[in-house]
Amino acid sequence: MDISGYKIRPSKHFILTWMRKWDINIDSLKNIIENSYKFDKVGKNKYKSYTKSKGSSKKLIFIKDDEHKEIFIITGAERK
Repeated sequence: MDISGYKIRPSKHFILTWMRKWDINIDSLKNIIENSYKFDKVGKNKYKSYTKSKGSSKKLIFIKDDEHKEIFIITGAERK
C-alpha cells in the first residue's frame, strides 16, 4: 500500500497501549504499514494490516482518508 504523503495519526488508545508496549514511534508505524504482508479491506475506508517482526505477528486496524491524506490508527493486536 502506497502511503507516501500521508500523515499518520494514532488514536489515544493506541498510543497508551500498543505504542508503549511495542516501543515504537510514528516513523516505525509508517514502516510497519509499508512492509505489511497482507491487507484486508473491512469497510469503505477501513483496513487491517498484518506484519511479522521478531517472532510475533502484529495487526493494525486503521482508516485511510484519501481526501485529507491521513491514516488514523484505531488499534492494534499481537500474536506470538
